[in-house]
Amino acid sequence: MTVQDAYRDRIAKGELHHDPAQEGVLDELERIRAALAEPAKRGRLFRKTPEPPKGLYMWGGVGRGKSMLMDLLFGLVEAPKRRAHFHAFMQWVHEEMTAARKRGVDDAIAPVAEKLAEEVRFLAFDEMQISDITDAMIVGRLFTALFAAGVVVVTTSNRPPHDLYKDGLNRQLFLPFIVLLQDRLVIHELASKTDYRQGVLEGTPTYFTPNNASARAQIDTLWQGLTDGQAEPLTLRVKGRDVVIRGFHNGVARASFHDLCGQPLGAGDYLTLAAAARVLVLEDIPRLSRANFNEAKRFVTLIDALYEAHVRLICTAAASPEMLYVEGEGVFEFERTASRLREMQGADWGR
Repeated sequence: MTVQDAYRDRIAKGELHHDPAQEGVLDELERIRAALAEPAKRGRLFRKTPEPPKGLYMWGGVGRGKSMLMDLLFGLVEAPKRRAHFHAFMQWVHEEMTAARKRGVDDAIAPVAEKLAEEVRFLAFDEMQISDITDAMIVGRLFTALFAAGVVVVTTSNRPPHDLYKDGLNRQLFLPFIVLLQDRLVIHELASKTDYRQGVLEGTPTYFTPNNASARAQIDTLWQGLTDGQAEPLTLRVKGRDVVIRGFHNGVARASFHDLCGQPLGAGDYLTLAAAARVLVLEDIPRLSRANFNEAKRFVTLIDALYEAHVRLICTAAASPEMLYVEGEGVFEFERTASRLREMQGADWGR
């Protein structure tokens, strides 16, 4: 079955609707599927195809169907393959590099690239985004080795390659990686006019109070609609530490207030989360006061990070935004947070 056949089949079943922007990238996806259907030849170290095809970098706004199209291709590719969220993939890379160093390997990137190239011909990444200086220094050499070994990469991103690691520390050292992507991947903007993820939320409240059984049931329904029940934990690596998000799928994250604000996390952690997620389902926001002042401060920082990154927030809370924090030090400062929580409930927020 070609990619075009699979896409038309899902339309016929009512699972998809005709979308010219999505249909405009099907030929690129089919080009990759057909090339990967050719038998591979094993080299001395790496598995290779005679002329590996260019991969694909699909970028565009949230909810446009990038991940769905990549998954459509992934399901049809019969070559050895691997799919991962980019943050999760980089976490695995760090773990493999640590293991290599413990074995006394000086160049820890080389065995990671070799292992990947021996195991897969096709790598699919969701939500490519570089926010960590360590990752920025690793990806160039890693992907150079993978491309040289004939591995084909397809990735999605919310931004074009030239905006990756924008304003990052020592970004000039990262620029060759952008050139590499532009050389080895076809860059395609998925400029659909429809935000399909927004459709799941259309006409639905996103701030639920009081935090009762009805609110939790509605949150579960939204979560199911946004993730198709395919969520898995995601580990974000922030300055050498691991921050675990208990539920994540295709840019949609789920966590409790205690997970994110009851732990000693800070702005860097929340900014990394905001870079990875386009929607956050946050549960069990309590009333705030001097009794939980530290948690309240973290909550303010979290909302600031989500607000600046235009992350869509869906939450359950003990009270309305204006009534969450009514006594104790910090009440005045919380007025801005309450205002932002109200603004983030707007139908157009996050588009």
